[in-house]
Amino acid sequence: MSGTVEAKLAALGITIPAAAAPVANYVPYVVSGNQLWISGQISAADGKFLAGKLQTEADIEAGRAAARQSAINLIAQIKAALGDLDRVKRIVKLVGFVNSAPDFIDQPKVINGASDLFAEAFGDAGRHARSAVGVSALPFNVSVEIDAVIEFA
Repeated sequence: MSGTVEAKLAALGITIPAAAAPVANYVPYVVSGNQLWISGQISAADGKFLAGKLQTEADIEAGRAAARQSAINLIAQIKAALGDLDRVKRIVKLVGFVNSAPDFIDQPKVINGASDLFAEAFGDAGRHARSAVGVSALPFNVSVEIDAVIEFA
């Protein structure tokens, strides 16, 4: 364990997984100046997908759990890119995509699963701008995919 953020995550019972390798023609992250741009991370854990379309196959709590797992996977990419989570100065922006039935309107409640974790782990630096978007499908029928922009020291 290298620092304060990892200690907070451990206190929450979270073990940071290995960063996922890309499954197509893209890179998992790009560093530009003092910004880290992270490709979309899906709701998967231990080789299993947290899947289902919100409202017809999954409820809001399952969606929040999927968003939280996507955030954990984002944190794994941050650690892979920066080596030390304490280098994060600010979670600048999250974009959350929610696999939604046509009349599902609670995408913000679902993506709160990720936003809440970033605030718990990074404190004020974890509070961010955000979009929560409903989409008709996501890879592997996962419930959530999230990408992020991070400022670092």
